[in-house]
Amino acid sequence: MTLFVDTSVWSLTLRRDSPSAEPQVQCLVQAIRAGEVIISTGLILQEILQGFSGARQRNLILEHFSAVPLLVPERDDHIEAADLGNHCRRNGVQVATVDALLAQLCIRHNLTMLSVDRDFDHMARHCTLKVWKKKD
Repeated sequence: MTLFVDTSVWSLTLRRDSPSAEPQVQCLVQAIRAGEVIISTGLILQEILQGFSGARQRNLILEHFSAVPLLVPERDDHIEAADLGNHCRRNGVQVATVDALLAQLCIRHNLTMLSVDRDFDHMARHCTLKVWKKKD
C-alpha cells in the first residue's frame, strides 16, 4: 500500500510541541521508519508551508519533504476531479475543489489516502477512493 498523505496528517505530525497521538499520525511515522513510499503533491506542500511560520520551521519542512515524491496533476486529473465532485454532490456529499483533486490523484495512481479529514471517508462511499483505516 502506497500512502498519499493529506495536509491534515502532515500538520499534526510536524507540530512544534509534539506529534499527535492520532492513529493516522502513528501510521505515517511507522511508514517513514519502515522506508515505505509516501506520496504527496505541491498543493499539500504549499498548505503546510502556509500553516507554519518562521525560517527555521520552513527549512525543516522543506528538508522533510525533499524525499517525498510530488505528483503533478494533469489536465485530465482536473476534469476527473470536477466529475468526482459533481458525482458526490449529486449524492449529497459536498466536496471542496482541492479535496476532489487530491482524491482523483489517489484514484488515478492507486494510492491510499491518509487523512484525518472525514470528508474523504464520505467521498469514498461514492467512488473508488481508498482511505486508510486503523486496523482493530
